[in-house]
Amino acid sequence: MKALQGVEGQVEWAERAAPECGEGQVRIRVAAAGLNRADLLQRAGHYPPPAGVTDVLGLECAGVISEVGAGASYKIGDRVCALLAGGGMAEEVVVDARHVLPVPQGLSLAEAAVIPEVYATAWLNLFRLGALQPSEKVLLHAGASGVGSAAIQLCKAFGNPCWVSVGSAERLAYCESLGAQGGVLRGESLEALRDFGPFSMILDPVGAKYAALNSQLLATDGRWVIIGLMGGRKTEMDLASLLAKRIQLIGSTLRSRSADDKAGLLAEMHEKLWPLFVDQTLSPRLERSYPVRDVEAAFAALASNQVSGKVALVIDGNLE
Repeated sequence: MKALQGVEGQVEWAERAAPECGEGQVRIRVAAAGLNRADLLQRAGHYPPPAGVTDVLGLECAGVISEVGAGASYKIGDRVCALLAGGGMAEEVVVDARHVLPVPQGLSLAEAAVIPEVYATAWLNLFRLGALQPSEKVLLHAGASGVGSAAIQLCKAFGNPCWVSVGSAERLAYCESLGAQGGVLRGESLEALRDFGPFSMILDPVGAKYAALNSQLLATDGRWVIIGLMGGRKTEMDLASLLAKRIQLIGSTLRSRSADDKAGLLAEMHEKLWPLFVDQTLSPRLERSYPVRDVEAAFAALASNQVSGKVALVIDGNLE
């Protein structure tokens, strides 16, 4: 099979050995894969896959099942999407059947390909780790990103008013169209966020740059969940506010979680979120699709920070 691998900051569509399909696994002919910032980091050599995981790029995909291992509950021909630790940007991928979900009714394979990673990230961090309760206020940094787009929609669906920080007025309008109450622009003073707080939870992919402000914006018993370090990893801050307000500081990654943990997470999503895709309460927010031959353009689009929502890479446009 052919697959994409990161090579010295570039991506290469190269021949790779097809993986074996074992017990409890399924093989998927990949129609499309979602792009995520983790792919940019891995391509640049800054985010190696966990031990034992393929170095082929891609943390989510959708396609058609072509082989079913013993004990797996799917059948050949099923249209599915999958959450992966790697390997989605390839002609085919083998995955634990518990990490696979049926394509929601009414969605294309390209749309389904951009659901698993960002919705799993948003659901995990907002509701499992962040323990959001109805009506609690949420602040989402990078609100127009793929994870931000998913998180805004989840907040709206489950009764949590949310605000965002974004890079432009256009992206703020986009977030408000998804259900955000409002927000501020990064190029202006983030201090204006004080007008909307205090917040019960902050979902933070930025890290060091916003750390001091986040501690001030959180309410008593607030939860601050860090999911990325786009703004750096080192900072100096006064920890007294964390003590005084009983703030919980939570570091979170999805990729390295156990197979059982991911299986439980996806089962929750299937129960609670899939009906909301069917009735269009939730949307994949696929902004751009690129054929695999234009993979560098796809990566450049994601790296530009000008995409609101998600980017997909079409591996096999004949599968639909």
